[in-house]
Amino acid sequence: MIQSKVADGVRLLTLDRPEALNAFNTNQFELLAERMLEAQIDDATKVVVLTGKGRAFSSGADLREDRPTADTLQYGFQGAIDILIDFPKPFVLAINGIGVGIGATICGLADMAFMAASARLRCPFSALGLTAEACSTYTFPAAMGYQSAARLLLGAQWLDANACKAAGLILDVYPDEGFLERVLEEANAIAEFPMTSLIATKALMMDSRREAMKRANRQENEELASLRGGPANLEAIAAFRGKREPDFSDI
Repeated sequence: MIQSKVADGVRLLTLDRPEALNAFNTNQFELLAERMLEAQIDDATKVVVLTGKGRAFSSGADLREDRPTADTLQYGFQGAIDILIDFPKPFVLAINGIGVGIGATICGLADMAFMAASARLRCPFSALGLTAEACSTYTFPAAMGYQSAARLLLGAQWLDANACKAAGLILDVYPDEGFLERVLEEANAIAEFPMTSLIATKALMMDSRREAMKRANRQENEELASLRGGPANLEAIAAFRGKREPDFSDI
């Protein structure tokens, strides 16, 4: 469900659940963690690029899946995010289509993120009766400024590619046609440099941020656990499955 191939120092990871708009189920999070750990120790990999297959980047967590128990997981969501935080090599996003939930918040975990011109992002956590995740309560205000981050995380609004660039959430926007090739050109240019230099520079950039990001990850997951299964969350899921608008008037 995650394709992986390496060429010229660049490992391309492709989320491969197009029938589910590349939504993350339990196996997808486990595989992402495994693929990133493989890339970390692979001497042939200098840069990782993550993209999606089909018309979506990722539609977020798969709401059709029942929550797994912790003892069935090797990494889990929190572990997968910690692996991304600790990943020592350049990590680049090629957001080829819509990104929802983790498909948007992962922008804060990347060293560089690029969007196709038609792509859009949304953080629907308030609409799901939940709170934000993947360190976005820390990374988004740092990247966008507090008020822009609040609009995105609290307001559950869609942002198009140009708005994401203007807000500082992503680095650049490229045309849909030839989008992935353009991002791979960026990655290939970085991969021409010595791995020792790339790793040392990223470490220096991340040293002052890493513990704060891990703390945000833990705190967000604690809040998610307390809100998941609550009245607002149950109403949101029932509305999603029933293809109707949720009613939060009494919650």
